[in-house]
Amino acid sequence: MTGRSPYEAPGPDAAVFVISVAAELTGLHPQTLRTYERMGLIVPARTGGGGRRYSPRDIDLLREISELTAAGIGIEGVRRILQLENQVAALAARNEELQAELDATRDALRQAVTARPAGPPAGVRPDRLPVLRQPATGQVVVWRRGR
Repeated sequence: MTGRSPYEAPGPDAAVFVISVAAELTGLHPQTLRTYERMGLIVPARTGGGGRRYSPRDIDLLREISELTAAGIGIEGVRRILQLENQVAALAARNEELQAELDATRDALRQAVTARPAGPPAGVRPDRLPVLRQPATGQVVVWRRGR
């Protein structure tokens, strides 16, 4: 048992809608949905018997495709727009990851600097330690002295 109540709404990726319901929800003809699938614009899940099942996320995508084509954008333009939207989403997610990593690195550097004894550890040349400078903006800049 999954622990979910039978009355909970399915997640956005749960493939629950048959093609006729998906067509009704999007205002598209079922044959149009099949055409979009053949073109690779959408990939619905399949049942064991081969029937298509669309998720709420698929329905949103079909609505977006419908809006773009209604605005006069050709299918290749729609494909490119969807590709670019996916790329932007992936880059935004990666940017968040990098920002979190940078923040953690800055915190670790601040902690290391405040916990550091007055001088460098034994055997470490002072000209090889990073220099911590704090600009007025509150950002941290790390400089390495020349070799």
